[in-house]
Amino acid sequence: MAKQYDVVVIGAGAAGMMCAAVAAQRGKSVVLIDHAERLAEKIRISGGGRCNFTNVNAAPANFLSQNPNFCRSALSRYTPQDFLALVKKYRIAHHEKHKGQLFCDDSSEQIIQMLRAECAAGEVSWRTPCKVAGIEKLETGFLVTAEGGDIACESVVIATGGLSIPKIGATDFGYRIATQFGLGIVEPRPGLVPLTFDGPSWEAFVPLAGIALEVEVSTGSAKAKGKGAAQRGHFREDLLFTHRGLSGPAILQISSYWQPGTPIVIDLLPEMDVAEELIGMKSTVKKQMGNVLAQWLPTRLAEGLLLANGFALDARLADMPDAKLRKLGDAINRWAIVPTGSEGYRKAEVTLGGVDTRELSQQTMMANKVQGLYFIGETVDVTGWLGGYNFQWAWASGYVAGSSV
Repeated sequence: MAKQYDVVVIGAGAAGMMCAAVAAQRGKSVVLIDHAERLAEKIRISGGGRCNFTNVNAAPANFLSQNPNFCRSALSRYTPQDFLALVKKYRIAHHEKHKGQLFCDDSSEQIIQMLRAECAAGEVSWRTPCKVAGIEKLETGFLVTAEGGDIACESVVIATGGLSIPKIGATDFGYRIATQFGLGIVEPRPGLVPLTFDGPSWEAFVPLAGIALEVEVSTGSAKAKGKGAAQRGHFREDLLFTHRGLSGPAILQISSYWQPGTPIVIDLLPEMDVAEELIGMKSTVKKQMGNVLAQWLPTRLAEGLLLANGFALDARLADMPDAKLRKLGDAINRWAIVPTGSEGYRKAEVTLGGVDTRELSQQTMMANKVQGLYFIGETVDVTGWLGGYNFQWAWASGYVAGSSV
């Protein structure tokens, strides 16, 4: 005979544990199921092991979705200050690092233990590791077929995440369940991921691996409108040259906005109009071009840019025509390059796309056409920027579902 619970939460990551704790502390009987031996690996590895657990600036504008207004309700009902109050309640020392990002002073394990304690306060039951074979809709709820025995329940919450970082257990379980119940899926793809380049135009940049600098990067069209139109991204962050392409926060951020086949545009010296500066110096500076650029850029990058743009390394600034200097200025202030791909889910921090939010209630996260079935966290087509935003979506979406089940 099936064991009876009010709520089954499948997926014991950030969103799942938050949801289970909130529901259980409201008096619901809750069982939390996860297929992994080690819980909450994404929390554990986040922020270099210190968990960038939220961002004080989190707002709807920091999230991508085909339905951009969907996240407003949850984010307004459970704010970064609400999660911070929980962190303070457990006396977890923390600090603000960069652009509102909050980290543990010590270890991400503290966040995991805090969530486990919140679940314990509501007497959440656990089944881990435990595989779920299927979910069936009954007249009065659901039957969940799982290792260790079937479970009958009123509500099922899917919090199984996306496809990013498969080595820590990512699967397509949430998408399969959504499809089973007739819900639409926005095609998933890797987000917050390094971009790759190859071909002759990239050869001059291959030796630059390891160089890092602050840049401005943008993609998308300001004119794009309508359903499915690419949102426009613009960030000022650090960029890192790698052996296969570009990475660093600037590239991870813009990767979520980038559409295959389109360029990204990088300003390598955002504080300066390079062409005007070079033309203005021409009559008084006798240096070689490489030495001039090396005043502002790492030497290897300065040399790589000159070679890529047809300059000899020993060419003198005074000998250069204005037109050629303007072309070089464009190549530095408006470097437009088309990535050939990305490092994929293996290196992606999040998954873009997922369960179409038009299928869900923004007040509760419940599927509009399946009473009692909820989707939260990364499984849903809501993706935050780099810097604690995706955890805030996990807490907020988990909270509203836990308050509703």
